[in-house]
Amino acid sequence: MSKHYIAPLSDNIERTSVFYKNRYGFTLAGDLYHLKNLDKNKQYPALIVGAPYGGVKEQGPCIYANELAKRGFIILTFDPCFMGESEGYPRHVSSPDIFTENFSAGVDYLGLLPFVNREQIGAIGICGSGGFALSATQMDTRIKAVATASMYDMTVASRLGMDKETIQATKEKLSKQRWIDAQNGYPEYIPYFPDKPLEKVPEDLTEPTAEWFRFYALKRGHHINALGGFTTTSNLAFMNYHLLDYLDEISPRPILFIVGDRAHSKFFSEEAFNKASEPKELYVVDDAEHIDLYDKTDKIPFDKLELFFKNNLK
Repeated sequence: MSKHYIAPLSDNIERTSVFYKNRYGFTLAGDLYHLKNLDKNKQYPALIVGAPYGGVKEQGPCIYANELAKRGFIILTFDPCFMGESEGYPRHVSSPDIFTENFSAGVDYLGLLPFVNREQIGAIGICGSGGFALSATQMDTRIKAVATASMYDMTVASRLGMDKETIQATKEKLSKQRWIDAQNGYPEYIPYFPDKPLEKVPEDLTEPTAEWFRFYALKRGHHINALGGFTTTSNLAFMNYHLLDYLDEISPRPILFIVGDRAHSKFFSEEAFNKASEPKELYVVDDAEHIDLYDKTDKIPFDKLELFFKNNLK
């Protein structure tokens, strides 16, 4: 498997490959970040950082981990099941339940480390992982604070813009695809991005497709383990699931929603913010589109994240 990271590691940060199981028995591949001079006889607050939907730990999560580890946090990043270096076959299967479970599995792992304080574990979800991080926090009270960046609720996105007739037609098409997959013995998977980075985004692409290409298809964010999309029939599970039905039950634990002012996905954070109970905050980043919060260190409000978690992981 490729070990290409989209950003260099800071000289004073140590990164270690780790492996641990979730409750379904899948082995997850992760990276653990902390300061090189860390005194492991003490205990520290820890954060789990989830990748954008379809992304891997070597992309956006390595940006967040590198910066937040410098600020004294233990950081765990991971590849979702069926992705990257994590277990799961067939590859590129997606599941709202399992992708939510992956966050709780991270809590399991961190809580067994002697230098992590079990009462000071938080979560950050980027893009689609924002929805999964919130979903995990709804049920897993060990997550004491949660933040999202450019949050997507993939269960809402699976039906976005569809009327009743279109939903029914989509279900019919995907249901019939299951017959084809069963006959072939393997589910259909169609990569969204090229296996080698492009020099520039094709001019005929419309937004937000062009935006996805500005990150995933260019050298900026390209990774061979993240060519976009999931098995075709994966979307059926998301159409039949609501990730954030119990968002208000996260209270009294705090939520921080971070979103760019120009993000096409801004409404996901706004709707979730309105649905959540206090304490909560919607923090808008000036002059930022959705993907800017994946990797733009001059846009991602790390000071805000540091303050949020240090104030709430006590």
